[in-house]
Amino acid sequence: MAVQEARQYGGRHGAGDHPTACAGCAHCGETGHRRAVAAFLARREELAAGHGVPAAVAHSPVAARQWVSDELAQSARAVTAHGREAGLAWLARVRTGSLAAIWAAVLALLLGQALTALGTGWTAARTAGLCTALLLAVPLTAAAHAHRARGGLLAPLTGEDNRLSTTRAVAAAWLLFLCYALLFLTLRSLTATAFGLSGAAALVTVLALVSAVAVTARLVVSTRIAGRRLQKVRADRPRAADLLCDDNGRADLADVQYVLVSGAVLVFTAVRLATAPDRLPAPPWSLALLVAVSAVWHLAAKCTEGGPPVVHAVVRAREAGDLDAPIRVGDDIEIRGHGFVPPGAAAPDPLTRLVVRIGAVHAHVPLVPVPGGFANPTDTVLTVPLPADVEPGRVEVSVVTAAGFETERVTIDVAD
Repeated sequence: MAVQEARQYGGRHGAGDHPTACAGCAHCGETGHRRAVAAFLARREELAAGHGVPAAVAHSPVAARQWVSDELAQSARAVTAHGREAGLAWLARVRTGSLAAIWAAVLALLLGQALTALGTGWTAARTAGLCTALLLAVPLTAAAHAHRARGGLLAPLTGEDNRLSTTRAVAAAWLLFLCYALLFLTLRSLTATAFGLSGAAALVTVLALVSAVAVTARLVVSTRIAGRRLQKVRADRPRAADLLCDDNGRADLADVQYVLVSGAVLVFTAVRLATAPDRLPAPPWSLALLVAVSAVWHLAAKCTEGGPPVVHAVVRAREAGDLDAPIRVGDDIEIRGHGFVPPGAAAPDPLTRLVVRIGAVHAHVPLVPVPGGFANPTDTVLTVPLPADVEPGRVEVSVVTAAGFETERVTIDVAD
């Protein structure tokens, strides 16, 4: 399959084209990234099958494993470099798409107002709604242009880990709706006497709640990272799935329920504004309480997710048929624990940054390919050869993950 993907991506621009031949072209940037990924997959499967290893190192299992690991690490760095180019092209396309979406929404509102006015005639409420949309579209367009290098309107919704923030997105949606409602009522008050603010306490409470959740979630995450209780690895680019998934890309129930509950209450409130455009919509306090329960659930999940890497034990790795023996220089050691591969660090390039500190020597964990993935490293077990520079005696061992976290040191005895 990897070879077929490589041929498919290679055929789009021709076999002789370089992935970066069209500098600044979004299509070429994405094609180069896809081609690099397909080439890496093909190379990994080839090496996992035992093919492609030079004869000069094939006679030594240790040398062959190190050569394979270095070869895959070099390919992984190439994939990462192409991924950065594709990410920049994607951000430029998102900025253009966000501008198009803003003005498409204004045009859709204009067409909707015109069609609904055929039977009843044009009203002051329709004029106020259209003017409000224009008043919001102009600053949003300016903000998108000012942050064009970071994806336009995605910039304020993106966290420090380069992922879309669920709490920021929910707070931004409520803030945008409240601004629209206030501007709409302000413009209506120029031609009408009613400017109803009664019952708006629940709406303001919900806005204050989701805003507090956004600030608190950021504080919780930064505090846990500083306290070495949470590992965060920077993503290559924001994705829409970040709103509903964890850093590993798996659907997260706490995020899903927070988005669904907040979105449902927001739609309910918007419908109330449409049916009663003379006053701020007043969602029932029961719905405000529902948002509060959802927010507490989301914050509780933020406070308990993840954890630091921990080493439970270090033992001598034993091949089939080997005799039991103490750890000696040149042996492979097996480090058992958890948290060695943080969420979002399962890609090949972050795996190459995994280091085991053995005394004063920093040993990079070799990549051991198998069909469909890697047998080493894993989140719970690392296998690394004991370097020749390690002196016999009592030696301290610790693991440094791709997130930069170092585990507590474990002492082992290295025999002569």
